[in-house]
Amino acid sequence: MKRVITFGTFDMLHVGHIRILQRARALGDHLTVGISTDALNRSKKQKNAIYSEMERLEIIKAIIGVDDVFLEHSLELKADYIRQYKADILVMGDDWAGKFDHFNALCKVVYLSRTDGISTTSTLEGIKRLA
Repeated sequence: MKRVITFGTFDMLHVGHIRILQRARALGDHLTVGISTDALNRSKKQKNAIYSEMERLEIIKAIIGVDDVFLEHSLELKADYIRQYKADILVMGDDWAGKFDHFNALCKVVYLSRTDGISTTSTLEGIKRLA
C-alpha cells in the first residue's frame, strides 16, 4: 500500500483544494491530511483562519478520498508526522517547491501545481468586493 501525506490550512475550501487533494490521492492508496492548527496558522500567516481548526478538520475528513486527518501543531514536526503516518510520498503545492526536498531521505517529495487563479486570498477578496 502506497501512503501519501499532505498538509495545509484548508480554510475557505475551494476547487483548488479539492483538485490538489484528488491529485495527491491519485499518487497512492491512502491519503493522510495534516490540518494546520489555529495557532500554527496564525504564526505562519499572521492572520486567523475563517473556520476553526476543528471545523476545517471535519470538512477535510468528509471529502471522498481522504482517509485520515490530523492536526499539524508545528512545521518542525513534519518528519515526525511522515514517520508516524508511514508516508511513502509527501505532496505539497508548488509554491513550496524545493523547501521540503530534505525529506527525500524519508519519502518521495512531490510538488503539485496550484490551480491557476484560485486561492483563499482571492476568494476572500471577491467576497469583500460583493459585500
